[in-house]
Amino acid sequence: MKAGVYFSGSSPILILTSYDSLTHPQLIEKLQAKGVQQFIAFEVPVDQVKEKYGHHYNVVLNDLKQEDDLRVMDYDGHRVLQNFSIQSCRGPIYSE
Repeated sequence: MKAGVYFSGSSPILILTSYDSLTHPQLIEKLQAKGVQQFIAFEVPVDQVKEKYGHHYNVVLNDLKQEDDLRVMDYDGHRVLQNFSIQSCRGPIYSE
């Protein structure tokens, strides 16, 4: 399980994925299908996501299929940036 803050053309979003990388080719295909063509991403510790989002994390995680998939954990960029310090994240990861 991976979690990442993705900065694209609009607001930052927090994504959970069962892919082994935030730049896995199939994950990038799914992001592109959702309109995310380019991004800068930072990996955040899944434990921190669980701590910050509590019950909502469990709801989203239970909806995540065992297959390689992704779920948007939070699309409120203001809240995402309040919850995570970019300096404590791994990255940046660039994709064009």
